[in-house]
Amino acid sequence: MHAGERRTTLVVAVVAMIRMFGLFALLPVLSPYARTLDGQTPLLIGLAVGAYGLTAAFLQIPLGALSDRIGRLPVIIGGLAIFSAGSAVAGLADTIWGVVLGRLLQGAGAITATLSALLTDATRATVRTRAMAVFGGGIGISFMVALGAGPIIAAQFGVQALFWVAAVLAAAAIVLLWLLPEVPQPRVNPDWSIAPAFRADLLRVDLYVFLLHAIMTATFVALPFLLSQRLALPLDQYWKMYAGALAVSLAIGGPMIMKDRHQGRNDLLGLAVGMIFVAQLALTFFGFSWIPVFLALVVYFGGFIFLEAGLPARLSVLADDDARGASLGVFSSAHFLGAFVGGLIGGRFLGAGRPTDVFFVCALLAAIWLALQGFGQLRGRSK
Repeated sequence: MHAGERRTTLVVAVVAMIRMFGLFALLPVLSPYARTLDGQTPLLIGLAVGAYGLTAAFLQIPLGALSDRIGRLPVIIGGLAIFSAGSAVAGLADTIWGVVLGRLLQGAGAITATLSALLTDATRATVRTRAMAVFGGGIGISFMVALGAGPIIAAQFGVQALFWVAAVLAAAAIVLLWLLPEVPQPRVNPDWSIAPAFRADLLRVDLYVFLLHAIMTATFVALPFLLSQRLALPLDQYWKMYAGALAVSLAIGGPMIMKDRHQGRNDLLGLAVGMIFVAQLALTFFGFSWIPVFLALVVYFGGFIFLEAGLPARLSVLADDDARGASLGVFSSAHFLGAFVGGLIGGRFLGAGRPTDVFFVCALLAAIWLALQGFGQLRGRSK
């Protein structure tokens, strides 16, 4: 990479990391916290966890397309400001509806697609997959650190402190953007059509990321209740389970990412989905002691880490250059819509107080995904 490319890649990756930290750190602790708020119901608990995904899903496409027109930075700065405001609203709330409103505002700062598009604008085609790997890897590191740090911060200062951490980090990300070198303006399509973003091969990848994040969010609605009710694990000990499983899972997901070479290969995608399916079945039927739960999380995180990197890589290979913002917008919309639906699934099936019901539904979703993946590979061979 040239010096400007390295600098842009680093700044964009760090901005994405610290923004996503504010979302990821809440995953292990938000559903038990929401259960203590006035007006809570199981469905509203799930909504509080996944609400950010609804507004993010609806706004990724228009904001990605808008960034194709007016430039990336104005959209990114505005999105970070809205995210920070939503975090503050949730931090001040003392009812479930206040938290839901704050989470909806967090999601309205929908800049994931625009950040990705900015990175592609600033890098040559020969190094773009490497830059996207750094971007995706940074988010993966943020995910791992946040899952460990979130329960520790919540245990020491309360869950509301995590919302304030998210607000401050988003404001800091705006300041970081001043370190960017001059970035070329995106090539503008003569019309506003986003039809190239809806090709069948792209929509298949969009569906996969929808399922990935629906399963992930539903899992983290139910998982804290499994840890507290069945394993009697206190909140300040959650980080040991998450951090340990994530550390071991790198021995699985890391080599898969290296072998994939940032292409999103179908065989490795299928293997990762199979890992998620097996992990959800293990959580359903063997979640009665910490050893099988730990092993299930190792397998789950290994598959998740690969897919979180492999699916964007697949899309970056397939998307048209002059509709990249819109294509990444559709992809990100599917990602966040999956998070919203996953929150609803988790809240709905946790209603009877059995987290294993949620894991079983997640296993069914993974089985459907496996069937779709196999069908896609058969179609690819027949052409």
